Amino acid sequence: MRQGMTRARFEERLFGALRLVVIAFLAVIVLFPFCYMVLLSVKPIDRLLLDPGRLWVDASEFTLDTYRDVLRSVDDGGQGFLLFLRNSALVSLGALALSLAAAVPGAYAAARLRFFGRRQISTLFFAVYLFPATLLAVPLFVMFAKMGLQGSLVGLAIVYVAQTVPVSVYMLRNYFATIPVSVEEAAALDGCSRLRTIWSVVLPLAAPSLMATGLYVFMIAWNEFLFALLFLAADPSRWTVPLGLQQLSGGIEVPKTVLMAGSVVLTVPVVALFYAVQRMLTEGLTTGADKG
Repeated sequence: MRQGMTRARFEERLFGALRLVVIAFLAVIVLFPFCYMVLLSVKPIDRLLLDPGRLWVDASEFTLDTYRDVLRSVDDGGQGFLLFLRNSALVSLGALALSLAAAVPGAYAAARLRFFGRRQISTLFFAVYLFPATLLAVPLFVMFAKMGLQGSLVGLAIVYVAQTVPVSVYMLRNYFATIPVSVEEAAALDGCSRLRTIWSVVLPLAAPSLMATGLYVFMIAWNEFLFALLFLAADPSRWTVPLGLQQLSGGIEVPKTVLMAGSVVLTVPVVALFYAVQRMLTEGLTTGADKG
Protein backbone atom coordinates (compact mmCIF):
# COMPACT_ATOMS: atom_id res chain seq x y z
CA MET A 1 0.00 0.00 0.00
CA ARG A 2 2.81 2.33 0.90
CA GLN A 3 4.65 1.41 -2.30
CA GLY A 4 1.48 2.08 -4.35
CA MET A 5 1.06 5.49 -2.76
CA THR A 6 4.70 6.34 -3.47
CA ARG A 7 4.34 5.31 -7.11
CA ALA A 8 1.16 7.33 -7.50
CA ARG A 9 2.82 10.38 -5.98
CA PHE A 10 5.84 9.95 -8.28
CA GLU A 11 3.62 9.71 -11.36
CA GLU A 12 1.65 12.75 -10.25
CA ARG A 13 4.81 14.83 -9.86
CA LEU A 14 6.29 13.53 -13.12
CA PHE A 15 3.23 14.30 -15.21
CA GLY A 16 2.84 17.65 -13.46
CA ALA A 17 6.40 18.59 -14.41
CA LEU A 18 5.94 17.33 -17.97
CA ARG A 19 2.76 19.37 -18.28
CA LEU A 20 4.59 22.53 -17.26
CA VAL A 21 7.39 21.80 -19.75
CA VAL A 22 4.92 21.26 -22.59
CA ILE A 23 2.99 24.43 -21.71
CA ALA A 24 6.20 26.46 -21.57
CA PHE A 25 7.40 25.00 -24.89
CA LEU A 26 4.12 25.78 -26.64
CA ALA A 27 4.03 29.28 -25.14
CA VAL A 28 7.51 30.00 -26.50
CA ILE A 29 6.53 28.74 -29.95
CA VAL A 30 3.42 30.92 -30.01
CA LEU A 31 4.72 34.07 -28.31
CA PHE A 32 8.26 34.33 -29.68
CA PRO A 33 7.30 35.22 -33.30
CA PHE A 34 4.85 37.87 -32.08
CA CYS A 35 7.35 39.36 -29.60
CA TYR A 36 10.04 39.37 -32.29
CA MET A 37 7.66 41.14 -34.64
CA VAL A 38 6.82 43.78 -32.02
CA LEU A 39 10.49 44.39 -31.17
CA LEU A 40 11.41 44.88 -34.82
CA SER A 41 8.51 47.28 -35.32
CA VAL A 42 9.78 49.68 -32.63
CA LYS A 43 13.43 49.62 -33.73
CA PRO A 44 14.91 52.18 -36.16
CA ILE A 45 15.86 50.68 -39.50
CA ASP A 46 19.49 51.88 -39.22
CA ARG A 47 19.93 50.04 -35.90
CA LEU A 48 18.44 46.91 -37.42
CA LEU A 49 20.84 47.05 -40.37
CA LEU A 50 23.87 47.62 -38.13
CA ASP A 51 23.07 44.75 -35.77
CA PRO A 52 20.32 42.50 -37.19
CA GLY A 53 20.96 39.73 -34.68
CA ARG A 54 20.22 41.80 -31.57
CA LEU A 55 16.63 41.36 -30.46
CA TRP A 56 16.40 43.69 -27.49
CA VAL A 57 15.55 47.36 -28.04
CA ASP A 58 17.18 49.97 -25.79
CA ALA A 59 15.12 52.85 -24.45
CA SER A 60 17.15 55.28 -26.55
CA GLU A 61 16.30 53.31 -29.70
CA PHE A 62 12.59 52.89 -29.04
CA THR A 63 10.47 54.63 -31.69
CA LEU A 64 6.88 54.66 -32.90
CA ASP A 65 7.67 56.32 -36.21
CA THR A 66 7.02 53.04 -38.01
CA TYR A 67 3.45 52.96 -36.71
CA ARG A 68 2.93 56.59 -37.68
CA ASP A 69 4.17 55.74 -41.15
CA VAL A 70 1.88 52.72 -41.39
CA LEU A 71 -1.26 54.50 -40.15
CA ARG A 72 -0.72 57.81 -41.95
CA SER A 73 -2.72 58.30 -45.14
CA VAL A 74 -1.13 57.82 -48.54
CA ASP A 75 -1.68 61.51 -49.34
CA ASP A 76 0.51 62.40 -46.36
CA GLY A 77 3.25 60.01 -47.39
CA GLY A 78 2.15 57.04 -45.25
CA GLN A 79 0.90 53.56 -46.01
CA GLY A 80 -2.82 54.24 -45.38
CA PHE A 81 -3.44 51.42 -42.90
CA LEU A 82 -5.97 53.47 -40.95
CA LEU A 83 -8.25 53.32 -43.99
CA PHE A 84 -7.51 49.62 -44.41
CA LEU A 85 -8.43 49.00 -40.77
CA ARG A 86 -11.74 50.76 -41.26
CA ASN A 87 -12.50 48.71 -44.37
CA SER A 88 -11.56 45.45 -42.64
CA ALA A 89 -13.70 46.33 -39.63
CA LEU A 90 -16.73 47.11 -41.80
CA VAL A 91 -16.37 43.91 -43.81
CA SER A 92 -15.70 41.71 -40.77
CA LEU A 93 -18.53 43.10 -38.64
CA GLY A 94 -20.92 42.96 -41.59
CA ALA A 95 -19.99 39.35 -42.31
CA LEU A 96 -20.34 38.55 -38.60
CA ALA A 97 -23.85 40.02 -38.35
CA LEU A 98 -25.10 38.45 -41.59
CA SER A 99 -23.57 35.05 -40.83
CA LEU A 100 -25.13 34.81 -37.37
CA ALA A 101 -28.47 36.08 -38.70
CA ALA A 102 -28.48 33.27 -41.26
CA ALA A 103 -26.85 30.55 -39.14
CA VAL A 104 -28.95 30.84 -35.97
CA PRO A 105 -32.33 29.97 -37.57
CA GLY A 106 -30.75 27.25 -39.70
CA ALA A 107 -28.91 25.69 -36.78
CA TYR A 108 -31.98 25.80 -34.54
CA ALA A 109 -34.12 24.17 -37.21
CA ALA A 110 -31.54 21.43 -37.73
CA ALA A 111 -31.31 20.80 -33.97
CA ARG A 112 -34.97 21.01 -32.92
CA LEU A 113 -37.36 20.58 -35.84
CA ARG A 114 -38.21 17.15 -37.19
CA PHE A 115 -38.27 16.84 -40.97
CA PHE A 116 -37.17 14.40 -43.65
CA GLY A 117 -33.41 14.39 -44.26
CA ARG A 118 -32.54 16.44 -41.16
CA ARG A 119 -29.31 14.58 -40.44
CA GLN A 120 -28.27 14.55 -44.08
CA ILE A 121 -28.78 18.30 -44.38
CA SER A 122 -26.60 18.91 -41.32
CA THR A 123 -23.84 16.79 -42.85
CA LEU A 124 -24.26 18.58 -46.18
CA PHE A 125 -23.74 21.96 -44.51
CA PHE A 126 -20.41 20.79 -43.18
CA ALA A 127 -19.44 19.15 -46.49
CA VAL A 128 -19.90 22.47 -48.32
CA TYR A 129 -17.17 23.95 -46.13
CA LEU A 130 -14.73 21.33 -47.44
CA PHE A 131 -14.76 22.84 -50.94
CA PRO A 132 -11.55 24.85 -51.50
CA ALA A 133 -11.89 28.60 -51.83
CA THR A 134 -10.15 28.58 -55.21
CA LEU A 135 -12.97 26.42 -56.59
CA LEU A 136 -15.56 29.03 -55.59
CA ALA A 137 -13.56 32.14 -56.46
CA VAL A 138 -14.28 32.40 -60.20
CA PRO A 139 -18.04 31.57 -60.06
CA LEU A 140 -18.57 34.02 -57.21
CA PHE A 141 -16.58 36.72 -58.96
CA VAL A 142 -18.59 36.32 -62.19
CA MET A 143 -21.91 36.27 -60.33
CA PHE A 144 -21.14 39.33 -58.20
CA ALA A 145 -19.74 41.21 -61.20
CA LYS A 146 -23.06 40.71 -62.99
CA MET A 147 -24.87 41.97 -59.89
CA GLY A 148 -22.69 45.09 -59.78
CA LEU A 149 -21.11 44.17 -56.44
CA GLN A 150 -17.60 43.59 -57.73
CA GLY A 151 -15.27 46.04 -56.00
CA SER A 152 -17.76 46.60 -53.17
CA LEU A 153 -17.21 46.02 -49.46
CA VAL A 154 -20.81 44.84 -49.21
CA GLY A 155 -20.22 42.24 -51.90
CA LEU A 156 -17.07 41.03 -50.14
CA ALA A 157 -18.96 40.69 -46.85
CA ILE A 158 -21.63 38.59 -48.58
CA VAL A 159 -18.91 36.38 -50.05
CA TYR A 160 -17.56 35.78 -46.55
CA VAL A 161 -21.08 34.89 -45.42
CA ALA A 162 -21.21 32.20 -48.11
CA GLN A 163 -17.89 30.89 -46.79
CA THR A 164 -18.72 30.88 -43.09
CA VAL A 165 -22.43 30.04 -42.83
CA PRO A 166 -22.09 26.26 -43.43
CA VAL A 167 -19.59 25.66 -40.63
CA SER A 168 -21.39 28.20 -38.41
CA VAL A 169 -24.61 26.21 -38.77
CA TYR A 170 -22.72 23.04 -37.95
CA MET A 171 -21.14 24.56 -34.83
CA LEU A 172 -24.34 26.14 -33.50
CA ARG A 173 -26.45 23.07 -34.23
CA ASN A 174 -24.27 20.92 -31.98
CA TYR A 175 -24.65 23.44 -29.15
CA PHE A 176 -28.39 23.93 -29.57
CA ALA A 177 -28.80 20.16 -29.31
CA THR A 178 -27.26 20.24 -25.80
CA ILE A 179 -29.81 22.76 -24.45
CA PRO A 180 -32.50 20.85 -22.54
CA VAL A 181 -35.83 20.68 -24.36
CA SER A 182 -37.59 21.08 -21.00
CA VAL A 183 -36.39 24.70 -20.83
CA GLU A 184 -38.23 25.50 -24.06
CA GLU A 185 -41.26 23.52 -22.94
CA ALA A 186 -41.42 25.56 -19.75
CA ALA A 187 -41.28 28.77 -21.81
CA ALA A 188 -44.08 27.47 -24.04
CA LEU A 189 -46.22 26.75 -20.95
CA ASP A 190 -45.68 30.36 -19.90
CA GLY A 191 -47.18 31.48 -23.21
CA CYS A 192 -44.02 32.18 -25.23
CA SER A 193 -44.15 31.65 -28.95
CA ARG A 194 -41.40 29.79 -30.78
CA LEU A 195 -39.67 33.01 -31.82
CA ARG A 196 -39.97 34.49 -28.34
CA THR A 197 -38.52 31.29 -26.85
CA ILE A 198 -35.56 31.42 -29.22
CA TRP A 199 -34.89 35.09 -28.49
CA SER A 200 -35.45 35.10 -24.72
CA VAL A 201 -34.38 31.59 -23.71
CA VAL A 202 -32.31 29.75 -26.30
CA LEU A 203 -30.01 32.55 -27.43
CA PRO A 204 -28.98 33.66 -23.89
CA LEU A 205 -28.18 30.05 -23.03
CA ALA A 206 -26.25 29.65 -26.29
CA ALA A 207 -24.21 32.84 -25.74
CA PRO A 208 -20.87 30.95 -25.35
CA SER A 209 -21.39 29.18 -28.67
CA LEU A 210 -22.49 32.41 -30.34
CA MET A 211 -19.32 34.08 -29.07
CA ALA A 212 -17.12 31.26 -30.39
CA THR A 213 -18.88 31.18 -33.75
CA GLY A 214 -18.82 34.96 -34.07
CA LEU A 215 -15.10 35.01 -33.29
CA TYR A 216 -14.51 32.36 -35.95
CA VAL A 217 -16.42 34.39 -38.57
CA PHE A 218 -14.62 37.60 -37.61
CA MET A 219 -11.19 35.98 -37.84
CA ILE A 220 -11.94 34.49 -41.27
CA ALA A 221 -13.17 37.82 -42.63
CA TRP A 222 -10.35 39.82 -41.02
CA ASN A 223 -7.50 37.64 -42.30
CA GLU A 224 -8.89 36.51 -45.68
CA PHE A 225 -6.78 37.48 -48.68
CA LEU A 226 -7.87 35.64 -51.85
CA PHE A 227 -11.39 37.03 -52.23
CA ALA A 228 -10.29 40.47 -51.04
CA LEU A 229 -7.64 40.52 -53.76
CA LEU A 230 -10.10 39.26 -56.36
CA PHE A 231 -12.84 41.77 -55.52
CA LEU A 232 -10.95 44.87 -54.37
CA ALA A 233 -7.59 44.89 -56.15
CA ALA A 234 -8.67 47.57 -58.65
CA ASP A 235 -9.58 50.14 -55.98
CA PRO A 236 -6.90 50.77 -53.30
CA SER A 237 -9.31 52.96 -51.31
CA ARG A 238 -11.33 49.82 -50.52
CA TRP A 239 -8.44 47.56 -49.63
CA THR A 240 -8.51 45.57 -46.41
CA VAL A 241 -5.53 45.12 -44.09
CA PRO A 242 -4.27 41.84 -45.68
CA LEU A 243 -4.09 43.58 -49.06
CA GLY A 244 -2.21 46.51 -47.55
CA LEU A 245 0.19 44.13 -45.84
CA GLN A 246 0.82 42.31 -49.11
CA GLN A 247 1.65 45.66 -50.70
CA LEU A 248 4.22 46.31 -47.96
CA SER A 249 5.82 42.88 -48.26
CA GLY A 250 6.13 43.28 -52.03
CA GLY A 251 7.67 46.75 -51.89
CA ILE A 252 11.46 46.84 -52.16
CA GLU A 253 11.67 50.38 -50.80
CA VAL A 254 9.57 49.60 -47.70
CA PRO A 255 11.73 49.01 -44.58
CA LYS A 256 11.21 45.71 -42.81
CA THR A 257 10.45 47.58 -39.59
CA VAL A 258 7.45 49.18 -41.30
CA LEU A 259 6.38 45.74 -42.55
CA MET A 260 6.55 44.42 -38.97
CA ALA A 261 4.47 47.37 -37.75
CA GLY A 262 1.84 46.56 -40.37
CA SER A 263 1.85 42.92 -39.23
CA VAL A 264 1.29 44.04 -35.63
CA VAL A 265 -1.59 46.26 -36.73
CA LEU A 266 -3.14 43.25 -38.48
CA THR A 267 -2.66 40.90 -35.53
CA VAL A 268 -3.48 42.96 -32.42
CA PRO A 269 -7.24 43.49 -33.04
CA VAL A 270 -7.85 39.75 -33.41
CA VAL A 271 -5.74 38.90 -30.35
CA ALA A 272 -7.52 41.53 -28.24
CA LEU A 273 -10.95 40.36 -29.41
CA PHE A 274 -10.09 36.73 -28.70
CA TYR A 275 -8.89 37.62 -25.20
CA ALA A 276 -12.08 39.54 -24.44
CA VAL A 277 -14.36 36.82 -25.79
CA GLN A 278 -12.36 34.02 -24.24
CA ARG A 279 -13.08 35.40 -20.79
CA MET A 280 -16.79 35.40 -21.57
CA LEU A 281 -16.66 31.83 -22.88
CA THR A 282 -15.67 30.59 -19.42
CA GLU A 283 -18.89 31.83 -17.83
CA GLY A 284 -21.31 29.04 -17.04
CA LEU A 285 -24.40 30.59 -18.57
CA THR A 286 -26.28 27.28 -18.63
CA THR A 287 -25.61 26.44 -15.00
CA GLY A 288 -28.88 25.75 -13.23
CA ALA A 289 -30.99 26.28 -16.35
CA ASP A 290 -32.79 22.96 -16.01
CA LYS A 291 -33.58 22.63 -12.35
CA GLY A 292 -36.06 19.97 -11.21
